[in-house]
Amino acid sequence: MNCKLLIRRLTRFLLTPFRRRYQRRNGVTSGQPRRELPNDVWLGEVSQMLREGKPYAIYVKGYSMRPFIEHTRDRVFLEKRDTYDVGDAVLAQIVPGHYVLHRIIERRGDHLVLQGDGNVRGTEHCMMEDVCGVVTHYIRPRRTIPADDPRLVRRIRLWRRLRPVRRYLLFVYKALV
Repeated sequence: MNCKLLIRRLTRFLLTPFRRRYQRRNGVTSGQPRRELPNDVWLGEVSQMLREGKPYAIYVKGYSMRPFIEHTRDRVFLEKRDTYDVGDAVLAQIVPGHYVLHRIIERRGDHLVLQGDGNVRGTEHCMMEDVCGVVTHYIRPRRTIPADDPRLVRRIRLWRRLRPVRRYLLFVYKALV
């Protein structure tokens, strides 16, 4: 048996009680079927609504924003703003038809550098006018967390500082979930 697979299974086995507690506390992904549209079509419509000033809530697909946003479990409430700061999670169009929901890690004038919380290395670049909206609330199965909640802001700041060891923390997190 592969050593990496053995370590993964052993870690998952040892963390089972913590995983069950986490699932009870945060809810699990619902088994209800959803109708999904391609991101380029659907998020294009969402970005148009946000540019018109209408706020919108979307389910998140993908694992790049772990541990703060979980695939298909969480929704985010988006609004359009005039300015964006480092640390904000934004929906941005990277290239025509390709949208990402990632956090701003650096800002140089109108140029933004984005990175997902679950990404170890990769970054994306865009301009301020390519940002469709900013996350104002994280909607989980049993609670809604404002993006400016002091506890959440502290956790996000700490997570950004832990970038060198993020890979190992995400390994443990994936075993919990």
